[in-house]
Amino acid sequence: MSEPNSANCSRLAEVMGISHDSVNRFLLREAYEPQDLFNEAKSLVNLVGGTLSVDDSVLDKPYSQHMELVGHFWSGKHRRVVEGVNLITLYYTDIQGRSLPVNYRVYDKAEHKSKNAYFPEMLEQVLNRGLKPDFMTGDSWYSSVSNLKTVKHHRPGLLFAVESNRRVSVEKGHWVQVQQPDIPSEGRMVWLREFGEVKLFRTRLKDQLRHYVVFLPSTDSGEPPYLSFGRREFEKMHDQHWRIEQYHRMIKQVCHIEQFQVRGKGSILNHIFAALCSYVHLQRMQFTDFISNAYQWQRELYKDVVASFIGSFIAGKEHLNPQFQPAVNA
Repeated sequence: MSEPNSANCSRLAEVMGISHDSVNRFLLREAYEPQDLFNEAKSLVNLVGGTLSVDDSVLDKPYSQHMELVGHFWSGKHRRVVEGVNLITLYYTDIQGRSLPVNYRVYDKAEHKSKNAYFPEMLEQVLNRGLKPDFMTGDSWYSSVSNLKTVKHHRPGLLFAVESNRRVSVEKGHWVQVQQPDIPSEGRMVWLREFGEVKLFRTRLKDQLRHYVVFLPSTDSGEPPYLSFGRREFEKMHDQHWRIEQYHRMIKQVCHIEQFQVRGKGSILNHIFAALCSYVHLQRMQFTDFISNAYQWQRELYKDVVASFIGSFIAGKEHLNPQFQPAVNA
C-alpha cells in the first residue's frame, strides 16, 4: 500500500533494512489459500442477509516473460484481449453496507476449467463456511443456465446480466431474443429458456443497452414475490453489484496488486493474497472511521515527504524563477 512504484523484493529489503533473499523466501515458502482471506473478512461483516456478487478482472502484465499464470484474457478496461492474470472474486455486501471479498481464484489454464466452472465451486465453499446471502448478482459471463440453476437451488434471489441473444418467451411457445420485446421501466415477466420465469429489465450503461434477469424465490406468505420488485429495487441491487467494480479499481490503484515482478506460481499467488489482505485492512479502517477515504489516505502518506523535498530543493534558487518567491495568502 505504501510503495507507489515498485512493489518488489529488493525495494522492500531496501526500505526495511532486511535481506532481499528473506523477502523472496517468504513469497516462496508461504501457501496462503482463499480460506485465509475468508477468515480475515468474516469477523468484519454480518454473514447473514447480504448480497454476494461475482466478477473477474485482468491484472495487466503486458511485458511479462516466462511468468506463470499469465495468459490472454478479454479486458473490459481495454476493450480487447490483453496479457495478464485473471482474478475471479466473490464479493459480499452485508445488510449494514459493509463490503469485502470472501473468496477468490486465479485462473490457471493447467486446471482445464473455464471461469464459469470456478464460480459454482467458489459459491459452494462460502455457503459451507457460513455465508447466507439473500441475493446473488453477476455479469453475463457467469449467467449460464447451469450457474443460474445452481444459485436458484440455494434459494437466494438473483440478478444477473444476460447477453442480448439469450432467448425468452413473452407469449407461450414464441421465443425471441431479449433485445427484441418492449420492456417497461418497471420490468417485464418473461420465461427464460431452459431456466424458468424471471423478471427482465433493460438499462443503458456505457452507451450500450444491457439486459438483466431477476429471479425471486417464493415467499412464505404466498404473495407473488415480483409485485414489490420494480425499478427502484432493481437500481438498488444494481448499485450493490457495482461495488465489485470499485473493489477492482482500488486493489489496482491503492493496493498495487498488478505490480509484482516474481515469476513463479506460488510467489504470484502469495503477492495477490497480500494485496487482497491490504484491501481488507483498508476497509476495516473505514468501518471504524479511522479513515474516510482510501485514496485520500494514500495521498497523505507522501504529503510531508513531497513538501520537505520542495522546501529543501528550492533553497538558494530563488533567482531562477520568480515563482519561488515566498507565497502570499490572499
